[in-house]
Amino acid sequence: MARRGDGIYLRRRTWWLDFMHQGKRHYIRLGKNINRTAAGELARVQRAAILKGEAGIGRKRRDLPFEKAKEEFLAWAEANKRPKTMQGYRQCLKPLAQAFAGKRLGELHPFAIERYRRGRVEAGAPIASNRELAVLKALFNRCLEWGKYEGENPVRRVKLRKEPRRRLRYLEPEEEAALLAAAAEPLRTMILVGIHAGLRLRSEALTLRWADVDLRRRLLTVQAAYAKSGQTRSVNLNAPLRDALGRLRMQDGAGEFVFSRRDGSPYRSVRTAFATACRRAGLKEVTPHVLRHTFASRLAMAGVDLRTLQELGGWTELEMVQRYAHLSPSHKAEAVERIARANSPTLFTTPLPGVALSPRKAGVAQWQSS
Repeated sequence: MARRGDGIYLRRRTWWLDFMHQGKRHYIRLGKNINRTAAGELARVQRAAILKGEAGIGRKRRDLPFEKAKEEFLAWAEANKRPKTMQGYRQCLKPLAQAFAGKRLGELHPFAIERYRRGRVEAGAPIASNRELAVLKALFNRCLEWGKYEGENPVRRVKLRKEPRRRLRYLEPEEEAALLAAAAEPLRTMILVGIHAGLRLRSEALTLRWADVDLRRRLLTVQAAYAKSGQTRSVNLNAPLRDALGRLRMQDGAGEFVFSRRDGSPYRSVRTAFATACRRAGLKEVTPHVLRHTFASRLAMAGVDLRTLQELGGWTELEMVQRYAHLSPSHKAEAVERIARANSPTLFTTPLPGVALSPRKAGVAQWQSS
């Protein structure tokens, strides 16, 4: 039985150590046929070993060279993330690998990471540095979960640069007409899919199959495998988009993909063709993602509630919908004009000299002056 609170006790000529530390119970055999003094000395040694082990004293911490950690992280990302995400990881890890070459994860303390961030800002890449540190933080988290690194995530102590909210570009009706006139098929229908269904051009529109387009029921389905949110969603086809897809179906035949080359293979990118169409239409600062901005803005200006907009666009967070649901200056000006149309402009106005007022308005003017 334990005495004087030292946590040791004797059982059948064998001494044992039994104590709690930080919520964890330690139960250790000390020795047989020894006296209590020896058992106490052994217990102190065992306690010291446990405390040193938790503090990292007397043993080697788990650590990895940065290059090895990068390879492990990319192998995990390739198996679990989408190709576009994987491409972004590679781009972010390239400058990180150059800056931290030859170092181990344990050497990347917050000051070293802050110095890296400051250098990237001075090099004219403040926003890119945020993306790179976000990937570095994810790399540390994965290594911690895998038990390949022991310590804290140093990126958590580095404050990222605040990003200014940029003006979200979208197409006015006359800009849409000019762009459609400058685009040939199938790019023209791709643009309509972006504007009228809100599909992401590269990941969702170019991978769209005819099996997911129901022209009779006027329904388009984005499969979870290609949606950024990882969830399947359906969008109703309005008349312009349904007609455009119907014409394309008659021309294309029975191919698998909606937008395919002559050999039936899908397009991988249309960025060059899209940029050419924008140049012919005289449009500036227009990228394929502006089509999705246009989709969200027009729904918001049509009075669609944000929850419905979120479902149609496939956004996982309502904050992203609020960011897209900006209103055009002309739309806001029209909203203010409704005040003038809904209320009499002469009800509480001061009459001009020499202008006679009706008895009702004269009574109102007299009430105002009293």
